[in-house]
Amino acid sequence: MRAVPGGATRSGRAALEAEQFASLRSLLKAIVPANAFYTTRLRNCGEITSLEDFRRLVPFTTKTELIEDQKAHPPYGSNLSCPLEHYTRFSQTSGTSAVPLRWLDTPENWEWMLGSWETIYHAAGVVVGDRVFFAFSFGPFLGFWTSFEAAAKLGLLCIPGGGLSSEARMRAIVETGATILCCTPTYALRLGQIGTAGSQLHTIIVAGEPGGSISSTRAQIEKLWAGARVFDHHGMTEVGPVSYEYAERPGTLCVIESSYLAEIIDLITGQPVGNGQNGELVLTTLGRTGSPLLRYRTGDIVKKALVNDTLAFEGGILGRIDDMVIVRGVNLYPTAVEQIIREHAEIAEYRVALGKSGVMDEIAITIEPADGCAAPAALAATLESELRRALGLRIPVSLVRSGALPRFEMKAKRWVRL
Repeated sequence: MRAVPGGATRSGRAALEAEQFASLRSLLKAIVPANAFYTTRLRNCGEITSLEDFRRLVPFTTKTELIEDQKAHPPYGSNLSCPLEHYTRFSQTSGTSAVPLRWLDTPENWEWMLGSWETIYHAAGVVVGDRVFFAFSFGPFLGFWTSFEAAAKLGLLCIPGGGLSSEARMRAIVETGATILCCTPTYALRLGQIGTAGSQLHTIIVAGEPGGSISSTRAQIEKLWAGARVFDHHGMTEVGPVSYEYAERPGTLCVIESSYLAEIIDLITGQPVGNGQNGELVLTTLGRTGSPLLRYRTGDIVKKALVNDTLAFEGGILGRIDDMVIVRGVNLYPTAVEQIIREHAEIAEYRVALGKSGVMDEIAITIEPADGCAAPAALAATLESELRRALGLRIPVSLVRSGALPRFEMKAKRWVRL
């Protein structure tokens, strides 16, 4: 397995940046003039002789630009550096906040991403002999396939859970003696609520939602799966697997900086933020030459930190720009609400409804008490008080019967606009 980045000295940081720039030069050489999308964008940038030049001269890439490019050059767009027959992998984004993006990869690019997944597995403490259960249906999303194939490449027993009900998946986890579970935080909670007796899991690798780095959500998952720890990481179909949890600081994600040139910028000015400040994550894929991204504005909000001189996100992914809502003048992210709700193990599921009262945005929460909750009305009243104290907002909380709210295998869609 690959060594996990981290533990760098100051001179090690300089060596890393020199390596990043060498990779960047190779990337630029490979995509100009082969890649029509970026050849046009880089035409007037001038000579790039350093990482500073790159950040100063090269414009950001946005998802809207990629969507428009694929509309203009269907079906895959012009962000391709090789002839079409060189590509062997197709992926697609979820399209939860925009039109889905189609993404193609060459065999070389695919191996590059599997290498990043090796780093993630190593950081999670995976060893030969582990059995990995993949609790999702294998659709077109990149993370499913790269995580599965990287585990197989490492010699791990890979157990696919596609096409099974949640109950059947839970039985399979027990009967196969799975030691590692890969799924979303929401689905780890769902499976845990079914019952975990007989489980041999020691690690639950989660992604797809911020919950893995939310302390109260982690605590609920680990309580349901006694003896297992939650390990968070994050990635995107457009860029690949990006970060992994730092073992000594749960809830902090470290960037795989040998694979990515990462920036954290102010949302308004586009300038770099300082340590301890929040900003938008911008990524350059240093090894995905067949379908590269240069200075891609991911839309993810993170808090900049350094862990042993490795760039990290304190608190994981705090939210997405398009997820933020303004309610009566208060900026609100879904992660802030989830942190409060998940403090209560008596809440099995919840939904947040957004609407308007005249010109004012309003918010209301519906909770589904867990089986055995002794005082649902008191639980709702307590949650209302805690939300007001923490967020400065009066948010009404209502109750529904057991099983009334939907359950999710993929990314949860708890926030709805009425």
